[in-house]
Amino acid sequence: MSRALDWAGLMQAGLQGLRLTPDQFWRLTPAELALMLGQGSQARPLGRAVLDALMQAYPDAAKGDMR
Repeated sequence: MSRALDWAGLMQAGLQGLRLTPDQFWRLTPAELALMLGQGSQARPLGRAVLDALMQAYPDAAKGDMR
């Protein structure tokens, strides 16, 4: 179920609470605004399986290997 955004509340928090200019406020992504308002991010810690897959896809260069 989708919730409507409280634009008036978000604008008040951004413009008055964070003292952003209107231009700064409207250039923010919702994630950036949430982080600035102390609501944290949706990011999760990287799990071992994902780390292993990244290490395999992007291995470190061998010592002395100048890519």
